[in-house]
Amino acid sequence: MSFLKIKKINQEQIFMISALLVNAGNYLYNLIVGRILGPNGFADAAILITFLLVLSFMAMTFQLVTAKYTVLFSASVIGNFIKYIIKRALLISVFIGILIVIYSKKLQIIFNTNTHEMFVVFGIGVPVYFLMSINRGVYQGKKQFVKLSITYQGEMLSRLMITLLLLYFINIQSSILIAIGIIISLAFSMFPFSLTKFLMVKDEVISEHQKKIIFKFLVLTAFYECTQIIINNSDILLVKHYFDNYQAGLYASLALIGRVVYFIAWMFVMLLLPAVVNKEKEGLPHGFILLKYVGYITLLSITIVLGSYLFPEFVVTILFGNEYIEIAPLLWKYALATSIFAISNVFAYYFLSIDKYVPVVITGVLGIAQVLLIIFFHDSLYEVVFVQIVAMSILLIVQIIFFYINSIYHHNTIND
Repeated sequence: MSFLKIKKINQEQIFMISALLVNAGNYLYNLIVGRILGPNGFADAAILITFLLVLSFMAMTFQLVTAKYTVLFSASVIGNFIKYIIKRALLISVFIGILIVIYSKKLQIIFNTNTHEMFVVFGIGVPVYFLMSINRGVYQGKKQFVKLSITYQGEMLSRLMITLLLLYFINIQSSILIAIGIIISLAFSMFPFSLTKFLMVKDEVISEHQKKIIFKFLVLTAFYECTQIIINNSDILLVKHYFDNYQAGLYASLALIGRVVYFIAWMFVMLLLPAVVNKEKEGLPHGFILLKYVGYITLLSITIVLGSYLFPEFVVTILFGNEYIEIAPLLWKYALATSIFAISNVFAYYFLSIDKYVPVVITGVLGIAQVLLIIFFHDSLYEVVFVQIVAMSILLIVQIIFFYINSIYHHNTIND
């Protein structure tokens, strides 16, 4: 009698499964909040969720730097490297948090929110998020994807449960409750915590040359994450500024549904960076890794855009309810814009991981172009979506051209 051998699941596969669950949980969180609050109430909640995404991109700078140099540096200098990164992350994050608190009333006016207290609560949690990101960067660099998965699961589950409990039992402004839920969830995302052991040991001092290399990558990564913030969140913030709360709430639901491909694509980026850095360190080819993940995301994108085109009203009704049905005709168009960006984003992170920075600058230029297009063309939500399709299509085309030029140059260099 023969028995089927069960293939052992490796850490990367566990992380991918976990990432899918985390994205599903975050989606459930947004959907429930959207249903409870309706379009008008969800507009304020969407601003906080957008601020959280902006914060995640800013903190991702330190996560990626930590991940990359955890791979590249020898074990004897890792401890001092972590201390170096933590000091700078805390300095920047405390400054950002203070700015948010001080200018909370001005933020209320800019984004037409019902209260400024939600920004005050949010600002308090900024330093925790940066510290959490460094913790995750260590696990990402060491390819300890099970522990990395636990930090994401803890954040997602705690935010979902705590926010719903707060909304159910406490009768104050809903946006303040959502901000409190976000802050509390950050404490859960710190487990398991890996940084203590690095802070306790005395390693070799980081040389000035190493600091310059770290700083260069930090600045360039920060620049790229800024472009991510602009491209990924400027549309929601600008719509909240130019349109009334009802239209802004509808657009927020559109953005949430349409971005599913981007959030799923993110798990591939998390796996891509350490894999490519390792290959580059060993002098081995790594272009095939990029093409593999681009293939996965393209297939996923086609499926989501096609589903959004064929069944828009069904998708909107199931996820958000009949109150949001007006946005259904725009669903596949927004999903297309996000899909194009998700694919081009994989190219950009690939080049960033091997110290090729031209695509980062290209992304920045197109990000600014997208903002300007929305500022000049916002007579309707359709116009806002259409100009994003145009900007992201140009970005992807340029990224592909750069990849093939770089591949040909690299091939000719090896042959010479």
